[in-house]
Amino acid sequence: MDRLRITFLGTGTSQGIPQLGCECAVCTSEDPRDQRTRCSVYVETSEMSWVIDTGADFRTQCLREKIRRVDGVLYTHAHTDHIMGFDDLRAFSKLGQRFPVYGSSDTLERLKGSFSFAFDGERRFPGYLHPEPFLAEAPFFLGGLEWEPLPLPHGHITSSGYLIRRRGEPLFAYLTDCKSVPDSVVERVAGVRHVVLDALRERPHPTHMSVEEALDAVVRIRPEHAWLTHLCHEHTHQEVEARLPEGVRVAFDGLKLEI
Repeated sequence: MDRLRITFLGTGTSQGIPQLGCECAVCTSEDPRDQRTRCSVYVETSEMSWVIDTGADFRTQCLREKIRRVDGVLYTHAHTDHIMGFDDLRAFSKLGQRFPVYGSSDTLERLKGSFSFAFDGERRFPGYLHPEPFLAEAPFFLGGLEWEPLPLPHGHITSSGYLIRRRGEPLFAYLTDCKSVPDSVVERVAGVRHVVLDALRERPHPTHMSVEEALDAVVRIRPEHAWLTHLCHEHTHQEVEARLPEGVRVAFDGLKLEI
């Protein structure tokens, strides 16, 4: 069977953990699972590889995981903690070749504004990354896998989750940076093998799911395995995981899933 490997490059919130200037119990924890860089995952098959989001820690994440190949990037949305490593994609682009960049129309427009020097051919440095934007608002195929973008409410914007299918079977759903999982999305990902869910903290938040809200989504989705991500520094990995039901775990930087 074809290999599908998921590597969690980062599982922390926008400021990362340890948070600058903070000496709380989480930021000073010696548990390596409490050291969380900005959210991103690396997706590999036997033939191709992609990254979902490139936060400010993207270079460090690639060095840590010894990543040598990235064939394209998919973006969930254009908030700074998910895009500011864009420039480091240069290391994976080949001279003269276009580099595929997938996202919603809003995300692509914001990327073009933030990185106009790359998207604008007249301003692009010779040999610089040549991004080729692809609209990701309907299912598409990459490397023999079907990817389905899923609209998620995230404050004043809509974030894109992604569902990966292989020969029609739902294998992996990445649903980060959202306040809820709408019924329309639950219907698409129901019964998926692995689902990754935004779970910022135990207290409610206006634009992110809490742990309780994420667990409610798990009940509705009924996955084989569920993973919580985008955690802040209010709770240690051990504290959160100790209270989770069977089949739900807390993801951590460097975690790998073989599907």
